[in-house]
Amino acid sequence: MKYLLFLLILSTQFAFAQKLKKADKVILANLQSHIGYLADDKLEGRRTGSAGEKLAYEYISKQFTQAGLAAKGDNGTFIQEFEVNEGKQVSPSSHLIINSFDLDLDKEYFPFIFSPNASLEAAPSMALRESGTVWFWDLKDKLEENKNNPHFDLTDAIKAKANEVAGKGATGLIVYNTSSIADELKFEPKAKTELVKIPVLYVTNNVKKKYLYDETATVDIKLKVDITDKKRNGHNVIGYIDNGAPTTVIIGAHYDHLGYGEDHNSLYTGTTPQIHNGADDNASGTAALIEMAKMLKASKLKNNNYLFVSFSGEELGLFGSKYFTDHPSIDLSNVNYMINMDMVGRLNDSTHGLTIGGYGTSPVWGQLLTEKDKFFTIKLDSSGTGPSDHTSFYRKDIPVLFFFTGVHSDYHKPTDDADKINYNGELQVLKYIFNVVNAANKMGKLAFLKTREAASTGKSSFKVTLGIMPDYTFSGGGVRVDGVSDGKIAQKAGIKAGDVIVQLGDYKFTDVQSYMSALSKFNKGDATKVKVKRGNEELVFDIVF
Repeated sequence: MKYLLFLLILSTQFAFAQKLKKADKVILANLQSHIGYLADDKLEGRRTGSAGEKLAYEYISKQFTQAGLAAKGDNGTFIQEFEVNEGKQVSPSSHLIINSFDLDLDKEYFPFIFSPNASLEAAPSMALRESGTVWFWDLKDKLEENKNNPHFDLTDAIKAKANEVAGKGATGLIVYNTSSIADELKFEPKAKTELVKIPVLYVTNNVKKKYLYDETATVDIKLKVDITDKKRNGHNVIGYIDNGAPTTVIIGAHYDHLGYGEDHNSLYTGTTPQIHNGADDNASGTAALIEMAKMLKASKLKNNNYLFVSFSGEELGLFGSKYFTDHPSIDLSNVNYMINMDMVGRLNDSTHGLTIGGYGTSPVWGQLLTEKDKFFTIKLDSSGTGPSDHTSFYRKDIPVLFFFTGVHSDYHKPTDDADKINYNGELQVLKYIFNVVNAANKMGKLAFLKTREAASTGKSSFKVTLGIMPDYTFSGGGVRVDGVSDGKIAQKAGIKAGDVIVQLGDYKFTDVQSYMSALSKFNKGDATKVKVKRGNEELVFDIVF
């Protein structure tokens, strides 16, 4: 059925294409070819750092070569490699052996993320707490004691207990839970926390019943905790047209997508893993980027140089674009403006709705853009920020434009496939963007303006906000502030870009996810304190939401 629908779409588009100029027909066919390849199952969703991402960046590099672009990545290549820190992982060399029974990691035991790496052998008795050996702790009493305490943090309690017993001579701590209260404990790979003094491991209640039922007996314990960094590499693809001009226009689109949804950013609710092909998000923008490179290479627009960047890591939190702006392959002070194309392949044939973000980032955009257009119904958004790669450039005081044809029911689902792309609509979007570049060609270097901050989390359920842009690539503990909104709470309090926020009121947090959880606890009008680290200083600010 899907194949028949694809044929119907293509036949309709073919009929439309008969009315197009020859050059437009070539572009239309190329868009179909690019998206067809990038959104094919064999690329397995183009997850950052995957084999599918490699196939994609090799394809884009080949297209850039054929378009006549110069390589502007690392070591004379089109590729700029960057690291994605995914937190921690338990090495396969880790083990917990009780009376010669080698327990199954994750199913029967796990070390806590705050446990230091260590190896030891001991022969403790659970009932005795002797110096120089492993101690045991049942969480039952602690859980029941705090079952009605909303501020109780079990993880903090375990950390405190570990340091307490270490001070009494314990060399390790094994915890378990015999109560009927679920503890929800698990290895938290992305949690950022200080290590305790001794290794701490959790065993299931079944392990307790099977191997540790006699608390007066001596048990043989052999354990090894080996927690290592979990990292992968992403790859930007960068091509350049050098016109010998004093300024450079950057045109970008991310090419990564969700793979099988392993990074938990999918909206798919099924239980069987499926490939997320990301035809619109963002094979569509990548295809437009490749064709734009060809169009500008063949054009007479020589007042700017042009840098084309296909980013990876966007779906993880703008990793690729942030890395590029922190490690640019050209001088960013000479950048004129940046255009970002993200999800430009699903133009509605009825409304022809096209959103253009970044309208307020330069006074020139007001001269070139209007909501009135003979083909598109244009919605202008002034903000220079948002959940896509133009945000990284706006942070460097570069004017930006963001082109987007809208969210749809296939967004971040396995159903975002090539047969649903409106190829004719994307062609019109591409031509519109080219006309904007053409109109800006003789405007000189565009002035930059700061704008309001757009919501970057996609969450509408929060009743309050600090008015910060989190740095999603930060691998330390807490939330590093990437930007501060003018006139919002953070700015009024004195919080600055580069500060690391570690606590809101009574709620400590170690990453963006736990920060969002803490933020959700507050209502408008609540007064609280914000604790931040600024270099070696720790500062506390009073705020009212």
